[in-house]
Amino acid sequence: MTFPKTYRIKSFGCQMNVYDGERMAELLSARGMAPAQGDEADLVVLNTCHIREKAAEKAYSDVGRLTREDGSRPLVALAGCVAQAEGAEAQRRSKLIDMVVGPQAYHRLPEMIAEAAEGRRTVDTDMPAISKFDALPRRKRSGPSAFLSVQEGCDKFCTYCVVPYTRGAEISRPFVDIVAEAEELVAGGAREITLLGQNVNAWGSDNRDLAGLIRHLAGFSELERIRYTTSHPVNMSEGLIAAHADLPKLMPYLHLPVQSGSDRILRAMNRSHSVDSYLRTIEQVRAARPDIAISGDFIVGFPGETDEDFEATLRIVDAVRYAAAFSFKYSPRPGTPAATMENQIPQAIMDERLQRLQARLAEHSTAFNQACVGRTVPVLIDRVGRRPGQMIGKSPWLQSVFVTTDAKIGEMVEVRLTHALPNSLGGELVAMAEAA
Repeated sequence: MTFPKTYRIKSFGCQMNVYDGERMAELLSARGMAPAQGDEADLVVLNTCHIREKAAEKAYSDVGRLTREDGSRPLVALAGCVAQAEGAEAQRRSKLIDMVVGPQAYHRLPEMIAEAAEGRRTVDTDMPAISKFDALPRRKRSGPSAFLSVQEGCDKFCTYCVVPYTRGAEISRPFVDIVAEAEELVAGGAREITLLGQNVNAWGSDNRDLAGLIRHLAGFSELERIRYTTSHPVNMSEGLIAAHADLPKLMPYLHLPVQSGSDRILRAMNRSHSVDSYLRTIEQVRAARPDIAISGDFIVGFPGETDEDFEATLRIVDAVRYAAAFSFKYSPRPGTPAATMENQIPQAIMDERLQRLQARLAEHSTAFNQACVGRTVPVLIDRVGRRPGQMIGKSPWLQSVFVTTDAKIGEMVEVRLTHALPNSLGGELVAMAEAA
């Protein structure tokens, strides 16, 4: 088989995977490959997530659907966290997988493709994160919003989570490398950058912390918005909170997962924070930036969770009033301490609790959107809507905003928000916004 000419990358899960997918695409394009038109591709990369069981199973299901009606199939690379967790076992599970490449080894993808084209099945789950970044091509073009990975891995070892095992130890990219990539993204058209990390607010390099990095990036004249995710409550420093008060370019949005409203469950999860310390942090952030939108993550049905523990979660939801949130049923992951804990919760109970939690979260999210109606805000246009003349962009609070305008993707417009929808807002064009 000749070296493939076209590729398709399908990413599952978190924003870090989206970033990795973009970087793999740049890597393959630098080697002369082109994105496939439609579903046909010489190479398909499934960039997987291993946080929940269904996501992993979906990846294997997708592998099975890649064989074409005539019996031919593309080369298949299983990438991401499922690849890291299962290694060579993935190829034993599916003979259709030609390559298994972990999230810290995807810079070797072109070499592995060449071997696969010669009929050799390969596995690489090595974890040298920094050498990966050193081997990737420079960023050349970007959309109006771009992800920039600054930190990978995790040392927190929450008892339910596979990230320390699939992404490795917590490591920060050097300050100079991040700044260089940010410059490339801005030169390529990015007006908004989201700094990414499993524990992004634990980043540190050259005597700088995340607040110092954000303050430096805020000096880029053509960069108008800065965001960061995902944060851990114990790493919300006073300096980072102060940055929300001091820097207009730092958007009023904070994703700060709590996972449970019960101190007993938080201890069992090894979350390293309490309900009280979490709420104090939220209070400090809101004092610094009163209009900030708070989002969070929740797990229901963690082993041993009682009705009272769950009611405590509902209470913290009411106390914080989340603008947005992600909520999931607990999913036991092989190799994690929680998978072998006693008192695993039946699915029916988890289903009922998740429905109640999501209903409560939806109430607060709807209320937050409705409270925005009447405001005039800058909206960064990032895609075309379904209706004629309709464009979609992001508000400072990360809401999708629909507006009729002839503005192009990448332009900032002033929009008066006129009505709230369950997951977005509609608005009327006021004017083109001036650059910050």
